Amino acid sequence: MAEAAMNREQLPIPDAVQPSPTSLDVRDQAPAYEPPQPLRAPEGAPNVVVVLLDDMGFGAPSAFGGPCEMPTADRLAQGGLRYTRFHVTAVCSPTRQSLLTGRNHHSVGMGVTTEMASASPGYSGVRPLSAATIGQVLQGNGYNTAAFGKWHQTPARDVSAAGPFDRWPTGEGFEKFYGFLCAEMNHWYPVLFDGTTPVEPSRTPEEGYHLSADQVDQAIDWVRNQHSLKPDNPFFTYLSFGATHAPYHVPEEYRDKYRGCFDHGWDRQREITLQRQKDLGVVPQDAELAPWAEGVPHWDELSDAEKRSAASLMELYAGFAEHTDVQLGRFVDALEEIGELDNTLFVYILGDNGASAEGGLGGTLNEHRIASGITDSAEFINEHAESLGDATTHAHYPVGWALAMNTPYQWTKQVASHFGGTRDGMIVHWPAGIAERGGIRNQFHHVIDVLPTVLEAAGLPQPSAVNGVTQQPVEGTSMLYSFNEAAAADRHRLQYFEMVGNRGIYLDGWMAVTRHGTPWEMVQEGERHYFDDDRWELYDTNTDWTQARDISAEHPGKLRELQQLFLVEAAKHQVFPLDDRMTERENPTEAGRLDLMGDRRSITFHAGAQRLTEETAPNVKNRSHSITAVFEVPDGGADGVLVAQGGRFGGWSLYLHEGRPCYAYNYFGLEVYKVRGDVLPAGRHEVRLDFDYDGGGVGKGGDASLHVDGSLLGKGRVEGTIPYYFAFDETFDIGVDRASPVTEDYAPVDNRFTGRLESVRIDLSGERHSDREADEGRERFRTAHE
Repeated sequence: MAEAAMNREQLPIPDAVQPSPTSLDVRDQAPAYEPPQPLRAPEGAPNVVVVLLDDMGFGAPSAFGGPCEMPTADRLAQGGLRYTRFHVTAVCSPTRQSLLTGRNHHSVGMGVTTEMASASPGYSGVRPLSAATIGQVLQGNGYNTAAFGKWHQTPARDVSAAGPFDRWPTGEGFEKFYGFLCAEMNHWYPVLFDGTTPVEPSRTPEEGYHLSADQVDQAIDWVRNQHSLKPDNPFFTYLSFGATHAPYHVPEEYRDKYRGCFDHGWDRQREITLQRQKDLGVVPQDAELAPWAEGVPHWDELSDAEKRSAASLMELYAGFAEHTDVQLGRFVDALEEIGELDNTLFVYILGDNGASAEGGLGGTLNEHRIASGITDSAEFINEHAESLGDATTHAHYPVGWALAMNTPYQWTKQVASHFGGTRDGMIVHWPAGIAERGGIRNQFHHVIDVLPTVLEAAGLPQPSAVNGVTQQPVEGTSMLYSFNEAAAADRHRLQYFEMVGNRGIYLDGWMAVTRHGTPWEMVQEGERHYFDDDRWELYDTNTDWTQARDISAEHPGKLRELQQLFLVEAAKHQVFPLDDRMTERENPTEAGRLDLMGDRRSITFHAGAQRLTEETAPNVKNRSHSITAVFEVPDGGADGVLVAQGGRFGGWSLYLHEGRPCYAYNYFGLEVYKVRGDVLPAGRHEVRLDFDYDGGGVGKGGDASLHVDGSLLGKGRVEGTIPYYFAFDETFDIGVDRASPVTEDYAPVDNRFTGRLESVRIDLSGERHSDREADEGRERFRTAHE
């Protein structure tokens, strides 16, 4: 079909109409039929690569003055443009949904992460069909499309073998997907999908496996194949790394490279970084360090042990960042080798939010503990210093380093009101379309601007309808106008921000903001914090680049004007009602979202059942329950896992060890409680584990009883349980314990049950206890003792 006759505003583009036959015999057909031509992108449309890093602040990468050496970012920046006022949404899933749809996150139902979704329209976690993804649009216009790495937009209840798969990557416009579908991932033992099929890594860490390298290998192979087979077809590659989100998993040589580099501490690092940023021109010469967050200690207030543990965690993070960027460099080299780098619009976004404060004030060897209020001492961290980054750790650095990695801005991830949560470095490299090399662009932009930029560069319209569904307006502004005009006036002039109650509104440099919560306080305690009590601040970022000086007292009228504008924008984009709950919302019942298990009290799995995420598995937390396995032991005995959930950093397992039935409950990697039975003879057996939960709130203990063929053979006490989430990066598995092992009684990966497993039944016999119950108990205690 000729380009002039092609309607690209409605996708899919209909097939060309063939003329009617003019003869009985094909040899007499005039004009002769020609084979249908494949759909082509517009002439000259570039390849597109979008790269997204996780949990990296503006002041972390060397390309923006930070201490993490990132040679690929430096290389692309020197050959392209650095955008200094590029913004994201302050948390993961919302940024990704906005990136792929060109709409604000609440407009497409992603006000928070998928695991925190609720019934409110702006927070449903379900992309509306009226907001097609960039993958769908490019694929519908003749691009080959692929996504590799982290995908955190699929509704949590859909991540199972039962689907539906329409909002998996392969249902959202990506012909190829290789990666994971959750918030974070173990980089040594990941839980991966190829398309919608679960797959396991082909190697072990001891054999050199690492997730970042694996996904780049996959991306290189895919691009080379596309170029070999369809050299005239442009391709779109979305490379979304799990790094640098915790856990910080990296080969030790990268960690060790930074030994001693952070002994000067986070206060001095902010000063060093700001000077480098001024030298690079990514902030003005008069830029000031924004205020330090209250409640966070300065470096000189730490003990020697605290300084050592904090420095070692930052060394680990820096090595993780560099390792990731080096892997990306191999992909850039591959583009150059096939002659496609210059004609590739390469967008490198150095963070989906600001640096993360979710490691708490002191950092941790297991971030899951922080979410439940359990902290690691500096001495404990230092005892495990040589293990940092390996498979036995799930580390996250302290808040102080998050603040330093957001230099020169204040606050962190989650805090959408301040640039520390929303401003990240972004690099655009496209030699065929950008004349300047090493340029700086200071125009205000937002992640919703990427999609319209790509479409304009490719000569494509924003579609009015996709698959018969009328499309809601794209809310982003193309950045193409700035590619070859450094001094162009801003076109993205108005932008609201909101995340878990933290709010802001930007208009032509003026910004009104209010911080509602503290990002490292993951579970609310005490009295409820009301939104009307929040204090608003006002900044003129035309003269105060870093939000260093609150001028709300001098300009009350301007503050009121912007507050009213926030209400207008928030109502327009489905921000209301506001919801500030964090960890509590990870429970579907409390959040008010659909749960795959629903109200079922019993579910039976059979051998060969696929792995399940925490959102799709039976919820055994904070309630009494039973686990019953029926299996056959062959002559010579059997070992291995019958059923397990979670892993080394928290979970439980029912298994056979040295022929004996065992139950293990791993409490955040701090304590593993076990109950054991006797060696089982050959034959068919039924093993049942009864867990009698104490009640009185969440995370309480319970009594575990092990029954074999109807007889009680073992009892044990579990002093504490995991209240909210076993792990984002582990699964519920039948007949095997994938990823990291719950207990050291069996090896990682090689732990499949060696007998014949018939079935596993989970019975939820007790009512689920909640935070509310614990809060009421605390209140009764307080009132009784006043």
